[in-house]
Amino acid sequence: MELNLEFISTKLIKPSIPTPQHLKNYKLSFFDQLAEREHMPLLLFYSHDNNNNDDKFDEKLEKSLSRILSHVYPAAGRLSRDRCSIDCLDQGVKFTKAKVNCQFNDFINQIQNDLNLALFFFPQDIQNLKDADFDSTPPMVVQVTKFECGGIAISISASHPVMDGFSNFKFVYEWAKVCKLGISANQIDFMSFDFGEILPARDLSRIFPNRVHPVELEAKFIAKRFFINEQTISSLRDKFTGAINSGELCFKPSRVEIITTILWRALIRVSEAKHGYLRRSLVFFPVNLRGKISLPLKENAFGNYVMDAPILFVPEKNKMELHDFVTLIRNSVQKAIDACAIGSTNDIIATVANSYKEIFESKEWGTDNDEVDKCIISSLCKFPMKDADFGRGKPSLMHFGLRNFHSCWMYDAECGSICVQVDLKDSYMSLFECESDIKAFTNGNQERIQLQPLL
Repeated sequence: MELNLEFISTKLIKPSIPTPQHLKNYKLSFFDQLAEREHMPLLLFYSHDNNNNDDKFDEKLEKSLSRILSHVYPAAGRLSRDRCSIDCLDQGVKFTKAKVNCQFNDFINQIQNDLNLALFFFPQDIQNLKDADFDSTPPMVVQVTKFECGGIAISISASHPVMDGFSNFKFVYEWAKVCKLGISANQIDFMSFDFGEILPARDLSRIFPNRVHPVELEAKFIAKRFFINEQTISSLRDKFTGAINSGELCFKPSRVEIITTILWRALIRVSEAKHGYLRRSLVFFPVNLRGKISLPLKENAFGNYVMDAPILFVPEKNKMELHDFVTLIRNSVQKAIDACAIGSTNDIIATVANSYKEIFESKEWGTDNDEVDKCIISSLCKFPMKDADFGRGKPSLMHFGLRNFHSCWMYDAECGSICVQVDLKDSYMSLFECESDIKAFTNGNQERIQLQPLL
């Protein structure tokens, strides 16, 4: 099946209420400066809803977006020349409508054999952005694509230096609620916008390394997902019981820690099989710092309030037992949180800068060292994306990220289950599926874990 996308219209959706004069310049924070200069796309697929008139639904989408932008006004602005603030002149969010030449159900069947079809629904102008074009691209780009049967794909892409995953996903969830319930602009109030005043941006040229994750644009990446229900999580938890009883493990791991352990050990084994020897491995584990550190900041703060906790595996130092991995993960994440938990803003900046310097500027772990395997394992659990109901029910399928780096994304599914989206190079994925831990949970327990292509 060859997909053909036809663009119908593109417009700028502006706030329904003009941004007040005193809010025309939104100051970015120190943590905003740490974010990669890239867009983060979220893709939601909704099946056809017989109760919705397509024309009226289009109108509701646009009007509700306009209303919510009156509250989240930085999303409708543009990055300033000094990259330390957002000019909030109500320039607008780019909103594109398109249609595709296939039925929704046919697409779902087809994507089982061709995972790259998901990327077909991303806004074209946010992929492979050159640095010179990044500043002029709107902080938020939306594309709504209709299938012939009436199903839709909604892609929301947010500029990472403007907002982190929490801010983006919270925005989408609240936008959906405004669309479904018809909430007026003056009733919308779910985020605070003062982080830039508390921890303002500054000149990082002398205190901070260039923080860039290596991106391999030429490599072919494949995405698959695991659906892990509560029963399976319990069986995974049992694997750690012996270590707890023997005193080798002094805490009860969370479900996120358990799944992170299984994924990371499998990736290390895949690398060993591919290269013929056990290699160093570096996991970037994003930690949402809201509510975890001492800054006078609300838990609903807009922007980037996240730190990538580096977790380091050294073959000569670390063991391959599950309880050793989960201890390493717990200690590394807690160390990152503790480093930011107390002290002045200058103390926090110095601590974070030193932490990143140890990774990005070191010969042992830096981005130029090809002898280190690097990946991102991110927990999106407790974020509200799966409940984003625009009036057509919850999304049938979701997709995260640009697929340009080895990544694992965990998020909540129904009834206490967890889904994991795994993005790997083609050559790694074939080995990953055959790795003993992964194979045991997919072949031996088909009724409990399903491994299948993910959008």
